[in-house]
Amino acid sequence: MTRILGLKIDVDTYRGMKKGVPRLLDILDEFRVRGTFYLSVGPDASGRALLQLFRNPLFLKKMLRTNAPGLYGFRTALYGTLLPSPMIALSFPRIVRDILSRGHEVQFHAWDHRRWQDELSRCSEQWIREWFEKGIKGFTELTGKAPSSFGAPAWLIDDRVLDIIKDYRFEYLSCTRAKEPFIHAVAGVMEIPSDLPCFEEIGVDRAVNQLKGLLETGGAHVLPVHAEVEGGIWDGYFIELLREVQALDYRIVPLNEIRNELLSRSLPVRKYRMELLPGRSVPCAV
Repeated sequence: MTRILGLKIDVDTYRGMKKGVPRLLDILDEFRVRGTFYLSVGPDASGRALLQLFRNPLFLKKMLRTNAPGLYGFRTALYGTLLPSPMIALSFPRIVRDILSRGHEVQFHAWDHRRWQDELSRCSEQWIREWFEKGIKGFTELTGKAPSSFGAPAWLIDDRVLDIIKDYRFEYLSCTRAKEPFIHAVAGVMEIPSDLPCFEEIGVDRAVNQLKGLLETGGAHVLPVHAEVEGGIWDGYFIELLREVQALDYRIVPLNEIRNELLSRSLPVRKYRMELLPGRSVPCAV
């Protein structure tokens, strides 16, 4: 029976890049496994999320449930409002080099994560194109090559995004929470979705047991990880989960290894749809 777990590690904030990524690198070294780091390259405007407290009651509920101040820190809550927005990956080229030197895959997640997450539907197509141009330029400066994959912030996409994606010739995407891989009908690109829930959606007290239960039947899965979370105050739970996963005889891999195995398969062509998943405050693509 196939037992493969892909690690999709999103880096969304300055704090996550500075403190969470080094911690995760040490944890993954301890278990001798590799993952895929999706980097937010540009400004951390996390403080703008406070506007959602007044617009979306589910967002406030999520912040309280996940102990957001402990996860993200006080300064993060002010970036882009009372404090300037620091660059995320662009501030830490040494850490990017460290990720690569330890054998992990690095891909493109965002230029400005917060604005995409909050404002994509209201932004023009020109804004989206400039967002990609700035982000991929910064990514290339950091790594010496263009990314071969894109993972959309908050799993939020629309048809305009998928049409623009064609220009970049990505080998695969990881932009949805679908249950199995497919080919995007609009972009014509392979999608390797995050089919498992993340810690913040489940709640840290139940996450390890629930994820273990979902993995017991085997198969190929992708776990969404966040540098600010599993590389922060919830690192102990992540270590516990990795022990359980290895005890279930899973092979833990970066997403490009899953992509290589899928090349020989005929995948269905599908159109995404938006859905509000349990534990989330806004809909994401499924």
